[in-house]
Amino acid sequence: MEHNSIEHHHNNQIFGKKAELYFAILCGIFLLIGFFIEKWVELSVWFPKASYMIAYFFGGYFITVEAAKKIIKNGFDIDFLMIAAAAGAAYIDSWAEGALLLFLFSLGHALEHYAMNKARKSIEALSKLSPKTALIKKDGKLNEIAIDDLKINDVIVVKPHTKIAADGVIISGSSSINQAPITGESMPVDKTCIDNATNLPEFNTLKKKHIVFTGTINGDNVLEVLVLKLSKDSTVSRLIKMVKDVETQKSPTQRLTKKFEKRYVPIVILVVFLLCFAYLFIDESFNDSLYRAITVLVAASPCALAISTPSAVLSGIARAAQKGVLIKGGKALEDLGEITTIAFDKTGTLTEGKPKLTHVIPLNDFDELEFIQLVLEVESLSNHPLAKAISKDIKSQYNLESLNKASNVNAIQGKGIHATYYGNDVLIGNVKLMEESGIKVDILVASKMMSLSENGHTVMIVAFKNEIIGLISVMDIPRKTAVATLIRLKEIGIKHMIMLTGDHQNVGQAIAKQIGLTDARGDLLPEDKVSAIKELIKRDKKIAMVGDGVNDAPAMALSTVSIAMGAAGSDVALETADVALMSDKIEILPFVIGLSRESKRIIKQNILISLGVVFLLVPVTILGLTNIGLAVAFHEGSTIVVVLNALRLLRFKMG
Repeated sequence: MEHNSIEHHHNNQIFGKKAELYFAILCGIFLLIGFFIEKWVELSVWFPKASYMIAYFFGGYFITVEAAKKIIKNGFDIDFLMIAAAAGAAYIDSWAEGALLLFLFSLGHALEHYAMNKARKSIEALSKLSPKTALIKKDGKLNEIAIDDLKINDVIVVKPHTKIAADGVIISGSSSINQAPITGESMPVDKTCIDNATNLPEFNTLKKKHIVFTGTINGDNVLEVLVLKLSKDSTVSRLIKMVKDVETQKSPTQRLTKKFEKRYVPIVILVVFLLCFAYLFIDESFNDSLYRAITVLVAASPCALAISTPSAVLSGIARAAQKGVLIKGGKALEDLGEITTIAFDKTGTLTEGKPKLTHVIPLNDFDELEFIQLVLEVESLSNHPLAKAISKDIKSQYNLESLNKASNVNAIQGKGIHATYYGNDVLIGNVKLMEESGIKVDILVASKMMSLSENGHTVMIVAFKNEIIGLISVMDIPRKTAVATLIRLKEIGIKHMIMLTGDHQNVGQAIAKQIGLTDARGDLLPEDKVSAIKELIKRDKKIAMVGDGVNDAPAMALSTVSIAMGAAGSDVALETADVALMSDKIEILPFVIGLSRESKRIIKQNILISLGVVFLLVPVTILGLTNIGLAVAFHEGSTIVVVLNALRLLRFKMG
């Protein structure tokens, strides 16, 4: 009963999709008819036997087809054991018990495939996300065409409350987009058009607020979108392809059970063969020995073991996909379930990835409002990212606008900027800039700067008319959800959480302290991050690394499980990461690790149930203390219990 046979059952059947279930039911009906005739109707012995034979046909058809295929491919397996048991029962004239065996086995087979299909359908729902047609705008006219006919740089029109038909950039309009189908985000995201649609950079380098994905749902406004990816290359298409590839990647437990089965099945066949000759050593007939051997054959078949891991892995991956998380196979799922150490990239992972104005400190009795206005005037003329962040935050925090009173802005590489304000010199920058301009930095200013720097702030001195008039500082601030996320991770058993950053050690240390990390390592080049990961693996055996999948590619490749955030639209992150969080929301991480832990637990439970039943039934049947009927009931019962246990993962929620 193996999950790789499911495709055959549901795609290539000559009798239709539910044929296996119908055949199992017909087997049961003819079994009952035969049993009824045998017990209560006085007819020739051939009537019940004929009914049992028909039951044999319906119960054994699919199992025989499967067994024949697998014998040609890679030798004997569980299906073969069941066919052998049924044939043996017929040989010793136990037709009723053989038909019962085939009925329960084929019913178990059908239910297992139904359950596995349910898990697969949860994943395949992704393929229904893409609309089939798009409204294309050409020469001012709108035409509806199939999405497969869309070309790069076509312009599509997206009406309110409809699905977006292609990955692209908004060139007209703004709207609130429901990205839940791709990223798992619960709240709609505001998107606006890009200022200039000519000479666009790579898709995954565009700002998220301008790009849209196939299958996401438009809000109240009309949008015009420039198509940047063909249908086959869209994020959702890649996602579907990767999820299908995921199913072929076996987990460590799965590989172990496969090895076990390969050795175990021949041993069972040998033991059963030897038991056929028990009558030579103990006082019983050949038929009694054969009956016992067939009962042992049923009891020893590890059907539940074969399905225990793939059913749990597939259900776990399906549940993650519903939440906008792609887990690439059973290995990543199981490894993540064992992780107790996580290394984080800083910028954009634990922090916002954008500098924010944190302190405005006027000194030497300089008027605060005038100080802020002066800084705004000068910084708003500079193109430096820090200057842009400062002027933007001053405008929003202090409700001020630039009055265009500054001029002659000149950037001094690695030191700061020089400008004139109302005809007087203004300098904003570091100590070096001040000293080179003949402005003395006194102990009070130096100690204030030191205090802020130690807490992770980047500090700049502001001088006007050759005198220091104040300090301003910026910082890449932690994500609002970082603290709660790290607390949750601790609760579910993550013991070590380490930040690896290229920023100054003080910056890393300050952020680590604010959000509750166990350690922070700063001043790291990419190769230093690789060394840090090696060291952590040596200490903790398994380690997960969380980043954006691009900047930290070498360190992430070395970690046991690499987790990429904000993978939607990023080909590199989707390809390289073991786990891809489609949104850039770190708060989904505890859910993913919790789900992996639960999957690992359920796999262990399933293996315990399946092996427990085998180890209980085999000695009992060898000693002749039970019959085929009871052995079959226990055997198939354990298979169904294992599948239902695995399906619980489809409803997993964090406690």
